[in-house]
Amino acid sequence: MNPTLLFDFTVDKKNNTVHVKREFDATLEFVWEAWTNPEILDQWWAPKPWRSKTKSMNFKVGGRRFYAMVSPEGQEHWSLEKYTSINPTTGFKFISSFTDKEEIINAEFPNSEWDLNFREQNGTTMVSITIKHETVDSIEKHIQMGFKEGFTMCLENLDQYIEAQFNLRRQLKPDNKARVCTYLNFPGNTEEAFLFYKSVFKTEFSGKGLQRFEDIPTEPGYPTVTEAVKKMVLHVELPILGGHIIMATDAPKEMGMTVTQGNNMHICLEPETKAETKELFDALSKGGNIVMPLADMFFGAYFGECTDKFGINWMFNCFEKK
Repeated sequence: MNPTLLFDFTVDKKNNTVHVKREFDATLEFVWEAWTNPEILDQWWAPKPWRSKTKSMNFKVGGRRFYAMVSPEGQEHWSLEKYTSINPTTGFKFISSFTDKEEIINAEFPNSEWDLNFREQNGTTMVSITIKHETVDSIEKHIQMGFKEGFTMCLENLDQYIEAQFNLRRQLKPDNKARVCTYLNFPGNTEEAFLFYKSVFKTEFSGKGLQRFEDIPTEPGYPTVTEAVKKMVLHVELPILGGHIIMATDAPKEMGMTVTQGNNMHICLEPETKAETKELFDALSKGGNIVMPLADMFFGAYFGECTDKFGINWMFNCFEKK
C-alpha cells in the first residue's frame, strides 16, 4: 500500500463496531467495480495464501453472495452476504454470516452488519466501512481470529496485482494508436509457450521481455509474492505477423485463478477513442455476457471485458489522448 494513502482501523467496543477507512489511488468506478464484481472480488478477497471462491452472487437488494475462503490444502470456510441496501457507486449494506457449504448459518458466530460508503476526491477513492456486531464478545472473537491482519491483506491484494500488471502494459504502449492484440492466460507455463512462439516467428519480445511477479514494485505494507509465484510471468508481449502482438500472463492458482479452455484467450481491442470503444463493446456484448463493464481505470485506460453470444472473449483497453 502507498504509505501516503489513508488507512485507519479502529474498534469501538462501547458500540460493538469496527470502523475501517481505506483510501485507494483509483477512480470511484474502478473501486466500486472491485467490490461488486464477483470475478474481481475473487482475485483479492482473501489473505494469501488463501483464495476466495464465489459460488453465486446476485448484487441487488435482497440478493446475496455465497462464497468460500479456500486454504492451499483445499479446506473451505463458507460465508454468506445478504444485500440490504444499494446506492450505485456511493454505498451498499449487507449482513454477513458464517455458514457451512449448504448455506446453514453457524450460530456460534453471530451475524455482523456491514455499511460501506465510497467517495472520490482528487483522483483517489475513500472507502469507509462500519461493521456492527451484536455483542462485544463477537468483536473480540473476530479480532482474535486475525480479522484486522487478514482484512488488511485483502485490501492490499487488488492494488498490488492489477496496478503492477497494467502499468507494465502501458509502458510497452505509450501512445493510443489503435491496434488489435491477442491476450493469453496460462496456468504457469507462459515462459515455455512464448519461447516456443519466439522460435517459430523469429521475433523478439517487446520492451523488457519477460516480466515476472517478483518484478512487481514493492512498497511498505504490500504482501509479499509467494515463492511458488515469483518466477511466473506477469506480462510478456511478442510481435508475430503483420504487426500483430500476442500478450500473456500466468494466472496462478495461488492467487485464486483457474485457467480453463475458454477463458485462456481474449481478443484485445485498443481503439483510439472512448466513443469507438463503447460502440464496439455494446455491439459485441449484446446477447452475450458483460464480464467487466467499461469504466475509467486508475491506470489511465477506459477498460472492460465481455464475452459475445458465440462464447468469444473480448478485452478493451483505450488510452484516449486528453
